[in-house]
This record gives sequence, C-alpha cells and structure tokens, in this order.
Amino acid sequence: MTRTTYQCECGAHIEFKQDLEKEPGTTTPNWKCKDCGTPIPSMTAEKISHQDPS
Repeated sequence: MTRTTYQCECGAHIEFKQDLEKEPGTTTPNWKCKDCGTPIPSMTAEKISHQDPS
C-alpha cells in the first residue's frame, strides 16, 4: 500500500498524524496543517491520520 502525503501551500510536507492538527469542537474531524493552520482536504487528512510512522 502506498503512503499518502500532502504538500501544504506553506511548504510543509504532511505525511503522519503528528503533522496534522485536529480542529476542536467539531463532530466530524476537520484537519489543519500543524505549521500554518491551512485546512487539509478531509479524505487526504483521514488517510494520513491512520498512517504509522514506522
């Protein structure tokens, strides 16, 4: 299975859950870039959030 990665507009390379920030207080997860707070597309963020860093 291939890894899902995302290149944020701020230049951050998002590959693992620790690269994401979950927006608090929402019923469905809204993920943002940990570095700049830019929203990440939900399908991409969900895949990344389940990836193991090893």
